[in-house]
Amino acid sequence: MSRQSEFRRAILDPARPVPPDLLDGRNGSAGWRFSVYRNNVTLSLTEALEQTFPVIRKLIGPQAFATVAGAYLRAHPPTSPVLSRYGAEFPDYLARFKPLAQLGYLPDTARLERALVDSYHAADATPVDPAIFARTAPEDLPRLHLRLAPAARLLCSPWPIHGIWRFNTEEGAPQPPHHAQDVLVTRPEYDPLPRLLPPGGAAFLAAIAADAPLGTAMDRATETSPDFDLSTLLGLLLQDNAIADATLDMAP
Repeated sequence: MSRQSEFRRAILDPARPVPPDLLDGRNGSAGWRFSVYRNNVTLSLTEALEQTFPVIRKLIGPQAFATVAGAYLRAHPPTSPVLSRYGAEFPDYLARFKPLAQLGYLPDTARLERALVDSYHAADATPVDPAIFARTAPEDLPRLHLRLAPAARLLCSPWPIHGIWRFNTEEGAPQPPHHAQDVLVTRPEYDPLPRLLPPGGAAFLAAIAADAPLGTAMDRATETSPDFDLSTLLGLLLQDNAIADATLDMAP
């Protein structure tokens, strides 16, 4: 193991000894200073995870969260100096963390929390002019291509992640239901919002994200849910500034 690798491992693991021959500016032992630095690094990374995943911390408790965070930061040291980016692998890590395997809803709930942070830091985009739908002839609407805003994030889960998030963040929110939920994270202004999608909504948006035209996306949605309501979903997307562009496919 290189000296640099040994130093990095020791920084993230308080159980490891201070790297040998580590000296301060006066050629004295730097063990005490290293321990202080190690504590500060661990604390800052743990706090970054707490800020990104407050619902996960609430669900499992502060002590358990600190344990998981400590194991995670040793397995996934930061690769960027921007702390807001830290924790991208945390949801997948939770899915593999055996002591919490019985809490199957944790990884997808963490993915929702991560999506909110990513949406907050996503690029800005000028929302589409809603008049584009009125200007487009009805027979041409199926060929219309929509581009979602960079801040939009689609999550599909077998767990009621929207209900879990609301119950743990909003006072007086109802108990989560006992069924799957699909969520679209939007950013209508400055702060992102998780929107519960109606049946068929996720299939529609997945097709739109894959650059399918409106007609194809509508077909995918109705295959999933025959009662899919396009006007209601489009209204939500326009309200939340979640559509950045709309272009007509000119191919015959």
